[in-house]
Parts: sequence; C-alpha cells; structure tokens
Amino acid sequence: MTISGWRYTPKLWSTVLAALVIITMVQLGNWQLSRAREKESRQEQLDMLSREPAVALPEVPVKLEDFQYRRVEVRGVYVPAHTIFLDNKINQGAVGYHVITPLRIGTGPMHVLVNRGWIAANPDRTKLPLVTTPEETVTISGTATAASQRTLELSKEVVPGPVWGNLDPERYASATGLRVQPVMILQQDNVNDGLVRKWTRPDSGSAKNWGYAIQWFSMALAVLIIYLVLSVKREHAKST
Repeated sequence: MTISGWRYTPKLWSTVLAALVIITMVQLGNWQLSRAREKESRQEQLDMLSREPAVALPEVPVKLEDFQYRRVEVRGVYVPAHTIFLDNKINQGAVGYHVITPLRIGTGPMHVLVNRGWIAANPDRTKLPLVTTPEETVTISGTATAASQRTLELSKEVVPGPVWGNLDPERYASATGLRVQPVMILQQDNVNDGLVRKWTRPDSGSAKNWGYAIQWFSMALAVLIIYLVLSVKREHAKST
C-alpha cells in the first residue's frame, strides 16, 4: 500500500509480535482499571459503614471483618499495667508513640486494645512519657480497625518492656496473659489526657492502579507507533 510516496510494507513476524505485545499490554491495563474500580467500590462501602450509628462491642470473641472500619462503643475498665507504647509514630514531624491500653469489657475476661492516641517521645528515649489512665469504668467510642500493626520486623521474639515496634494480638495475648479481641479501637472521645487523636483516613489505593493502567496503555501506544514507523518506508523516485 502506497500513500503520497510512502509504502506500508509490514513483515509477518513483526506484525504478529507487535499484536501480541499490544494485546497483552491492553489487557494488563484493563485489569488495573478493574482493580481500581474494585478498590473504589470497597472504599465507598467502608465510608458508608463509618457513617452508621456506633455498635456495641460484645464480651464474646468477634470476627475482624464484622467490625472493621465500623464505629464502635464499649464499656469497661482500663488495665494500665499492660499499656504498651507503639514506637516510631510521627505527628507533624515529631517522633513519638501510640499509647495502647487494654480495656476489660464489662465484667468478663475479654479485653479490647484501645489506641488512645499519640504522645511525643522524651529527648531521653530511656524515659517514657507520663500518661494518665482513668481508674473508673469508662465508655470508649471510636473506629474499629485491625489489632495487628506492623512496620519493619527483624525478629519474631517479643522484646520485654512496654515499648513495642510491632503489635500482633496473639503475641500480645501470650505476653500479657489477657484474652483480646482481633480488633483495636482508634479512640475518638474528647478526653483531656494530653494525647493527640488525629487518625488518618485509610486510602483505597486506587490511584496507584489508575497510574499503572495509564502506563500500560501508554506503552501499548508506543509499541504501535514504533511498529508503524518501522513498517513504513519512503519510495524513491525512479530516474528516467
């Protein structure tokens, strides 16, 4: 095929190869789009759950998926002796801890971990900041999230002491002897205890999938352009 002195002369092997690469890239882009839509749909459901009235957290064991991201309320007594300080938490550029204290639910043996908020670390890291804990029965409200909190873990051994780098509910239960729910409450009560409670809204992560989709479609377009450029040649005028 010749157009204005340019001849389209594709080779079979290059056509087949280009078609396979382009089809694969387009399919990968479409898969990333479907993942993005799936995450956005899930985020909409989570947002809807967060706007529903608070539900009571019972004394019996619960499943994480039944309460995660819901607003919950629980009544009980703190057990300050088993408070831990989750290390390396940043607030406005300052390093500190998340203060996590177990709350005994009602009068039974079940406990729930309450993330009471952030507190700055002392310049001398060997000294922990002072945290006031109510001794009377309290009602706590907040958002339920997974009790497991992990960053970088170099060892599975529990380091003795109140400062922890990671939190695993099973390991915590083993270290303290307490029965704990698989959920943790991000406390949202307005309590004058010196702790900062500014919880980051969980992101759906769909933006990353949209970015990957654009990359795959862009690469498919680039392959198509390269294929066309290499398959078109200019005809030289014949001398008479």
